[in-house]
Amino acid sequence: MTQTTHEFDEWPLKRLLTEVVGSGPKSAEDMTPAQAREAMARIFAGEPDETTLGAFWLANRWKRNTPDELAAYTDVMREQSVVTAEPDADPVDCGANYDGKHTSALLGVGAGVVAAAAGTPVVVHSGDRVPTQKATAYKHVLDELGVRTDIEPAESADMVDETGFGFYYQSAFNPAVDDLLERRDQMGVRTFVNTIETVANPANADVHLGSFYHLAFAKKLTDLIATSEELEYSRAIFFQGMEGYDDIRPGSTKVAEWDAEGGDNSLEDYEIETADYGMAIEREDLAVDDVAADSASITEAVLAGEREDRFADAIALNGALRIYARNDVDTLEDGLEVAREVIADGSAEAVLEELRAF
Repeated sequence: MTQTTHEFDEWPLKRLLTEVVGSGPKSAEDMTPAQAREAMARIFAGEPDETTLGAFWLANRWKRNTPDELAAYTDVMREQSVVTAEPDADPVDCGANYDGKHTSALLGVGAGVVAAAAGTPVVVHSGDRVPTQKATAYKHVLDELGVRTDIEPAESADMVDETGFGFYYQSAFNPAVDDLLERRDQMGVRTFVNTIETVANPANADVHLGSFYHLAFAKKLTDLIATSEELEYSRAIFFQGMEGYDDIRPGSTKVAEWDAEGGDNSLEDYEIETADYGMAIEREDLAVDDVAADSASITEAVLAGEREDRFADAIALNGALRIYARNDVDTLEDGLEVAREVIADGSAEAVLEELRAF
């Protein structure tokens, strides 16, 4: 694991467990930022034994982390593990839940390619079968499409600048977190690492697009961003996507939009209704049998203009959201018009071919 120093203060994880986060349902307290920073540094150093680390993760889950704690964890991750490579372009950072999808098509690759073709550069990042679900993520769909994924961060940045779309691989850009995969798998439940890895921001992007399960958690995530000393997002859009991923749900999708210049009242929430865009899509319409293979074949066909069905609608709408997220259009309706144009004129398919040739 990456670690700059093994000199710590006075808060080993066992003491944090017995005196702070794990002292009982009524007496448990939140950590100070300094305590949370020390905890994360000790984890990256490999200091706590497996039992203590597991107990600490579980105590945090029961207690529920504050934005200050999550920001402290994130800052240590960014300082000690994340290898950034900033492209010349200023992409939208798409950090969907790394543990992936089980039942519905993963549309973010197609949506990102559509946005790239429209002039909105996009970065996606994921690991490989990340706990707890260990399901299909960005890497697996790109692998099926014949796009290189086992690349170093500098190559990822070049990919963005050459094609408009870039993939950053967790094993390469976030090695200390990657080293924790086996221990996370043994936990059997999600930990705070599942949250902070999604905002790792390896491309140092200005805009983040992410997902949440409940609106209150979106507020926690935007507070994390606002509190962090290492994250410099000026804008973030979180939404309640399919299977917790960054795909708009058929029907109604809750959205939380945050702007750094908005101060304490910067979070706006609203809903995207697919029916408002003439899309008669139901949740089961986007189900597939083999998420990686089927998502890839669907993406390929939509980008080639060979499908004009529910999947084509969904990819165009998700592409539009990425274009809107960077303020490249004023409304989602405008973004949808642009997305459909770049699919129809072959620009989106051309970006996919450039990615395959990279």
